[in-house]
Amino acid sequence: MPKKGGKHADMEKNGPAQCKRAKVEAACSPSVMSFENPDSLFGSLISPIKQEVFFREYWEQKPLLVQRNDPLLAAYYQSLFQLSDLKELCSRGLYYGRDLNICRCVNGKKKVLNKEGKVNYMQLKKDFDQKKATIQFHQPQRFKVFILQLEGEKHWRLYKPTVHLAREYNVESEDRIGNPTHEFILKPGDLLYFPRGTIHQADTPPGISYSTHVTISTYQNNSWGDFLLDAIPGLVFDTAKEDVALRTSIPRKLLMQVDTADSTKKLSSLLRRLADRLENTRELRSSDMKKDFIMNRLPPCLGCDSNALTPGGKFPKIDSKIRLQFRDHAIITVEPDQENSDEICREMVYVYHSLKNRRETHMMGTEDDTANEEGTPQQAHGLRFPLSYLDALKQIWHSSTVNVKELNLASDEEKENLALSLWTECLIEVI
Repeated sequence: MPKKGGKHADMEKNGPAQCKRAKVEAACSPSVMSFENPDSLFGSLISPIKQEVFFREYWEQKPLLVQRNDPLLAAYYQSLFQLSDLKELCSRGLYYGRDLNICRCVNGKKKVLNKEGKVNYMQLKKDFDQKKATIQFHQPQRFKVFILQLEGEKHWRLYKPTVHLAREYNVESEDRIGNPTHEFILKPGDLLYFPRGTIHQADTPPGISYSTHVTISTYQNNSWGDFLLDAIPGLVFDTAKEDVALRTSIPRKLLMQVDTADSTKKLSSLLRRLADRLENTRELRSSDMKKDFIMNRLPPCLGCDSNALTPGGKFPKIDSKIRLQFRDHAIITVEPDQENSDEICREMVYVYHSLKNRRETHMMGTEDDTANEEGTPQQAHGLRFPLSYLDALKQIWHSSTVNVKELNLASDEEKENLALSLWTECLIEVI
């Protein structure tokens, strides 16, 4: 993302280019953060802005500053995480790099001041107080149920992006950045959003000893470009089965040519053939993005007092009525058989889910997440079915409830086997 010295690209305020500033009236009682589900959490996070207004007017368009000036609302987010929590967390065994970074801005560049090994709280506090360092604490959801200014104050300046919704992190010169479009003080209870690529600079105002805030980076690598990179290979593979033009050899020596301009007309023609197929079939499969999303998603939040995840209801039979549970935590993909090493490549249906993902190591990138004891890359949790099961799976996914005997499969045995497989993985419940 574009950057200039201490200016970073990420979420906004009031200034020459007016940014929406939503204020909560003092008469309002403090809103309660809702952790019932992701939707309610996000709603309480941006309150009083309605979600439909946020996505229609601000998302990827312009910054939004929500100010909660009422003293009663100053602690709107504060219970989620505070600087004082670090002392107790250090006693649990935090490590530099993995759990937190100590850094500061030196001559416009980020300098990491990490020590080796385990974090010592007294040393951490010394770096914080004497070196005026910033403590970047990673994945606090491992220790809290958390999610903006929490404590203290932060002085923010926002600048117009040089590249709208930039994908890359760049260093920009002063003459390209220009003057701030917005400048404001973020106080406890306030929320700031700005689109990816917004150049920003933040510092603690004079007289304020420290500032604690949470940065939530969302929806990265989920652009149409990312989706096409994932889906086009499958579209080419399917089209090539039926269209001989894609099976015809490329010109001899094409791969050795420096200038391939002569081949662009042919490539344009082939791309139009792909577009025509997509228009006719209306099917564009995405497998890798789906799997990556599910493999890195938090498992369902069952609450501190809930029992471990177990199959829902009684053992499923042919006369049972079933329904999908944890709908937001499971996906269906169609892809080549991963267990078939034959040259003939047949397609299978895979159901992946995040029900067994580990909350403790979420997004940590540890070896345990990427490989098992034999060193083999870890696969997503899920199930594998013949392609003939696809319609029955869609029935379950698209219906609020469905009878096992009405599933679109050839035999009662297949119907019961499908229901049992999903039930064993806790993906459905019998009602």
